[in-house]
Amino acid sequence: MQPAIVDLVLPHTRYQIVIAPGLLSELGERVMQLAKHDLAACIIDENVQETWGKKAVESMAGAGYEMTSPVMLVGEEYKNLETFSKLHSALLDAKLERKSPVVAVGGGITGDVTGFVASSYLRGVPFVQCPTTLLAMVDASVGGKTGVNMPQGKNLVGAFHQPHLVLIDTETLSTLPERELLCGLAECVKHGVIRDPELFQWLHDNADKIKSLDKNTMVELVRWNVQIKATVVMNDEKEAGERAHLNFGHTFAHAIEASTGYNTFKHGEAVALGMVAATQLAVDAGRCDGDVLSRLIELQKALGLPCEAKLPDAEKLIEVMRHDKKVADGKIRLVLPDRIGAVSIVDDTPDVAIVAAWNAITVND
Repeated sequence: MQPAIVDLVLPHTRYQIVIAPGLLSELGERVMQLAKHDLAACIIDENVQETWGKKAVESMAGAGYEMTSPVMLVGEEYKNLETFSKLHSALLDAKLERKSPVVAVGGGITGDVTGFVASSYLRGVPFVQCPTTLLAMVDASVGGKTGVNMPQGKNLVGAFHQPHLVLIDTETLSTLPERELLCGLAECVKHGVIRDPELFQWLHDNADKIKSLDKNTMVELVRWNVQIKATVVMNDEKEAGERAHLNFGHTFAHAIEASTGYNTFKHGEAVALGMVAATQLAVDAGRCDGDVLSRLIELQKALGLPCEAKLPDAEKLIEVMRHDKKVADGKIRLVLPDRIGAVSIVDDTPDVAIVAAWNAITVND
């Protein structure tokens, strides 16, 4: 199968997102074309250490790199400055230099932390993303956002550091747990709501093929969503305006994750819940028709995504939301749908409306 390629072009850099099954075997050759050096590192997600991580390291070594391959513990509790420091130490011990490429192999957490390490190690080294989860493929690996969590909230410390290459081997989805696949589908639904009603309908029509991991369908799913993400990033790299639309559902989602200690919900599950809450809020405020909410719920159920859950008290949510990095002038900033395919940024939502939306997705005992 010929790879699908999406070009991401910015004023200061450009790179390709290459998508096809089996691409990890070409990793070393492709990286060597971009960052020729003796030394390199693969920072590997513990979940793929013996499978895709091993394959990536073998490909890099086969291309002539002398490899170091630290394994990263995965979970929001490890996405922190301690992990960031340990990875820096590993690269320093291996004597990586400024032209040495650093490759992330794994999910979004691994990619985010590795990117932050690459942005700051010797003030910046070449960075390559090899996402192995659907969530990382369609969202985290594209656009250059990197960072770690703090006790006060998620992704509060980080940097914009664009990769030199994003190589997406869709074959890695064959070992992905179903719950992780669903997390990626939440971001695909998000892209449909904020930008593309055709994608939104395609997701509904192809739900069964997606869940069965049909090869051609998965390449098209990833390509379509990567193209949307890349277009948004090209229009607004540093989130001055349009890129904030990608936060649809995320202000609620980050609060759900933080208020439950990052150990109850996966990120994509929280996003799915957050999108329903944000849409409920938009309907209550008269910003969009109730059909938008019903169609969203119908699609999420068809894909197997949650639409309600047992959640903490709403007052705790408000407190966490006020620490979100998207708060502006003390106001909680939300992305709310106008219709399928279009959203708006709203900064004047009263707390009582947020509480009502939160309660609408909360299951009581």
